[in-house]
Amino acid sequence: MMIKTHNPVFPLKRLILTVLSQTQSHQHQQWRGVAKVRLKWVKNRGLDNIIDYETDLKAACLLKDAIKRSSTGFLTAKSVSDWQKLLGLTIPVIRFFRRYPTLFNEFPHARYVNLPCFKLTDTALLLDSQEQSIHHNYENDTVERLCKLLMMMKSRTVLLQSLHPLKWDLGLPDNFERTLIPKYPDHFRFVKATNGAACLRLSQWRDEFAVSALQRSNEASDMGNDYRQFKRRQTMLNFPMSFPRGYGAQKKVKAWMEEFQKLPYISPYEDSAKIDPNSELMEKRVVGVLHELLSLTIHKKTKRNYLRSMREELNIPHKFTRLFTRYPGIFYLSLKCKTTTVTLKEGYHRGKLVNPHPLTRLRNKFYYVMRTGLIYRGKGENLIPRQDILLDNVGGEADQEESAEEEIGTGDEFSEENSGTEVESDEE
Repeated sequence: MMIKTHNPVFPLKRLILTVLSQTQSHQHQQWRGVAKVRLKWVKNRGLDNIIDYETDLKAACLLKDAIKRSSTGFLTAKSVSDWQKLLGLTIPVIRFFRRYPTLFNEFPHARYVNLPCFKLTDTALLLDSQEQSIHHNYENDTVERLCKLLMMMKSRTVLLQSLHPLKWDLGLPDNFERTLIPKYPDHFRFVKATNGAACLRLSQWRDEFAVSALQRSNEASDMGNDYRQFKRRQTMLNFPMSFPRGYGAQKKVKAWMEEFQKLPYISPYEDSAKIDPNSELMEKRVVGVLHELLSLTIHKKTKRNYLRSMREELNIPHKFTRLFTRYPGIFYLSLKCKTTTVTLKEGYHRGKLVNPHPLTRLRNKFYYVMRTGLIYRGKGENLIPRQDILLDNVGGEADQEESAEEEIGTGDEFSEENSGTEVESDEE
């Protein structure tokens, strides 16, 4: 007759399995709890207005650069007839040229009288010379921003075809491949991808650049306050947040954001390979990457599609647009001008850049010239005296509405289910 003996291993094993099961269940519930927080997309008219006028500003700057690159010094109406979508315009390019006579001078072709041609006015050439001077004087700043972008990539490499759309946002010179990159062989080098595509690679890791904008801002504000911060239990790096009206009173959202801020901050320059891709920690890391990338742009914003082309190298999820609507205190997602633009909210205050780059100041002057030409079409560029263009305080920030925000009824699923908008294209 067999006597059953008590084996202490089995209860211990069951206990361990029970604890693990409860832990996994808790983690799953915690993650699903975050996903179920419903956030309304809130329209910010002030930021939308900035995106609206800067669409024309960017198009004018790109056309200016294209005319400069042309061997003839002008562009024909035929050569730019299919550029409308490329420039993000809602009107034909030839009509756009004629809208701004202070920048573009129309004249008939020498051989084909009925073919309109466009060249730069003296005012536009003067503005361009000021732009080249800024590129020269702030070249070190441009090199650092480009290095930091490459340092966030897994392979420290970016396709040139992915970098070119970001050229205007990053403040890179028009022909940076020929004028900037060859001057810094210790920083950059050109390589070929496996498919033969041209890429830009970081030549050497630079520890002095591996400090994020969030870390720098906290270092500046926390100097001499370490003990006070410790007593308040605020030793973690906190993302600045500016919530739309009504969000601050929502206890559910406030509690969620407090838990989010308590998670460890993962620098975008640190290796994230060992972080669970489905964890809240990875989500905060991705928010940090997007925050840093937008901080590198001189207008603190860019198009969502430009980020998508670098998604794998940045190690961010396929459906990353939802993060912009999930964290409305950090980002603002705009559908203005038939595209999806994401803005870093802390970069603006009352419709103006908080710390404007010298290049953004010049672009504001550029827009002042454009707007003057639009209002007084027919008088041409002679309306603006040359000495006005040379002044630094001409054409400051364009007059913007205060960042009034208006709730648009939708939920957290906005990034995937708002039919009829470009936001859906995360799944493309």
